[in-house]
Amino acid sequence: MRDDTIPQPAIILVKPQMGENIGAAARAMLNFGLGDMRIVAPRDGWPNEAARSMASRADEVLDNARLFDTTEEAISDLHQVYATTARGREMSKPVMPPRQMAEEGTRVIRGGQKVGILFGGERAGLDNDDVALARSVIQITANPAFSSLNLAQAVLLCAYEWRLASLDGAAAPAEFDETSAPAPAGQMTAFLDFLTDELDTSGFFHLIDDKRPTMLRNIRALFHRAELRDHEVRTLFGVVRSLSGHRQGVRKPEQDGG
Repeated sequence: MRDDTIPQPAIILVKPQMGENIGAAARAMLNFGLGDMRIVAPRDGWPNEAARSMASRADEVLDNARLFDTTEEAISDLHQVYATTARGREMSKPVMPPRQMAEEGTRVIRGGQKVGILFGGERAGLDNDDVALARSVIQITANPAFSSLNLAQAVLLCAYEWRLASLDGAAAPAEFDETSAPAPAGQMTAFLDFLTDELDTSGFFHLIDDKRPTMLRNIRALFHRAELRDHEVRTLFGVVRSLSGHRQGVRKPEQDGG
């Protein structure tokens, strides 16, 4: 059974391909007392008998696994999200090894917040849009000439470090209250979708349409990295609404003069 004496992060498998790897990841999770598995758009559908066969009696993890269509939905209730990747990215984010992630993440959960760790699919790992949703990046120190890990191996390494950090118990909980808690990812996604719609309406991307995906990714990464609080996101909603309302209320020159 999962070990509820240790903080429980969400282990989020994004677009996994093989059921066997999902099952092996479930086994790795339960080996170290973790039980919150979330699966985003698995290639071979869900439930998956190959996953159950490979889980080797870690059925409770699979039975309680939650299925999501998008990464944004899977992380919507989380305050802190880490992304595992072996590749360098152009986005400026804190980069840390699994041990540092585990020490920080356990403090965050003990302080009353929710944490998740993103793992990408077997073929290419997480894409840039998924990494942009995280506040920090986990990089596992491996052979530079052969650094790609199997999905379940990556889950096992992070789960092992998480359990060690949890059992250590030396770190004080991160402070958490309504004014200091980062906004949950779902609130950030709603704001960023609203901001994107307004930028499209205003013609912000008109002259640089070919660069729109990269710019949107960088904008999203910027806001996620800022660790905005709930009240700050609500203020930004109001600011953008105000600017949008002002723009809509301005009469175009050709309309003037009757």
